[in-house]
Parts: sequence; structure tokens; C-alpha cells
Amino acid sequence: MELIELRAAVFDLDGTLIHTEPRNRAMWARLFEAHGLPYDDELITSFAGRRGHEVLAGLLHLFPGRTVEELFEEVVSYEAMPDMPAVTPVPGAVGLVRALAGAGVPLAVVTSGQRPYAENLLDVLGVRGLLDLVVTAGDVVTGKPHPEGYLAAARDLAVPPGAAVAFEDAPAGVAAVKAAGMTCVGITTTQPMAALAGADHVVADLEKVDVVPGPALRVRGL
Repeated sequence: MELIELRAAVFDLDGTLIHTEPRNRAMWARLFEAHGLPYDDELITSFAGRRGHEVLAGLLHLFPGRTVEELFEEVVSYEAMPDMPAVTPVPGAVGLVRALAGAGVPLAVVTSGQRPYAENLLDVLGVRGLLDLVVTAGDVVTGKPHPEGYLAAARDLAVPPGAAVAFEDAPAGVAAVKAAGMTCVGITTTQPMAALAGADHVVADLEKVDVVPGPALRVRGL
């Protein structure tokens, strides 16, 4: 059990605040199936924590005659299909955000998702009004694992990166947080602990993180 002092908290969205990974994996898998292309777990996992446009750009040779934007719009269209897995909050996520906001800690989300997608999920969680800032895929030039999004969050929250704690569930996100100079708490909601080895602390979910006077976080790691 460790205490981490902080002046700001920054959260990834998918897999960190809300369980969307099963649905997202199903959507990417359906794209390959729709085009008669083989895929494996490693290929689908390569989308985790990254901007879909950037991953698709590296795979565009598999889809002759199609553009990245066309493929991305096709994937998004699968989201509303009735057989897609449901999304649920990560245990402890809403409570932690509310506790941090109550302690006066500036809060941000940095996500690889597009803004309408992110805003909708934050409304589902009921925490949008508690956040000072939401940085989405369209707000940065380069997505995770590049630190641009996290550096932008620190700048706009007027907090040095080293005084912020960020929460991530994917290796690309952990790499982005560390490159930005923030303390990283990894969450094993979508990845095994070994995949988050670059994080400073690793927890099973956000029920293992408490806000204490300071303000500080008490982390009950794995």
C-alpha cells in the first residue's frame, strides 16, 4: 500500500473508466470479417489504447481501394448493432472521480476516441460535469504512445506533468504517460500485469485507489 501525492489526475477512458474493450474488439473483428480477411488476437489487440485512424493507416494495404476514413466509419457503424457487448463502468471509477473532484483535484480525460464517442461515454458514466478537460483524438497531432495528449492536459490544467497522476489500461497509454513525465497507475482491466510493466503502480481496478487528505492517493497494488 503506497501513498501518491498529486495536484491533478488524468484518466484514459476505454478500459480505464468504462469497460468498452469487449465491444471495441468485436467491432474491429467484424471489420476484418466483413472484408474476408484473417485476423488474430495480436492484431485486434494492436488497436487497444491507440487512435483507430493511425492503426488503420498501417494496415491499409490489406483493404485495397478503401480509405482510412471509410474503414473507420464502417467500424463506428457496428457500434449500434444489437449483438455488440454491453458497456459497464470499471469498478470504482465513478467513485474515484467523484472523490477527486470533491477534494478539489483538477481532472482530465485523455482518450484515443473521437469527441462525440468520448462525450457520450462520459455522460453514460455521469461524470462529464466533474471534468475540467477532455482531450480526444481530434485534439492532438499524434496519438498514444506519443505523450502529446497528456502534455496538453497538464498544460491546460496548469499543473507540471510531474505533479500529475494518470490512469491507463493499455501499454500504448502507459508509454504515453511515462513519456509525458507523469506518475502512471496501470489497471489490469484489459491487459495482464506484465503488459503494464512500465507503470509505476498496478491495480486490478479503481476500487483499489482511495483519495486521502493531502490530497493524495492510497494505492493497494497487486
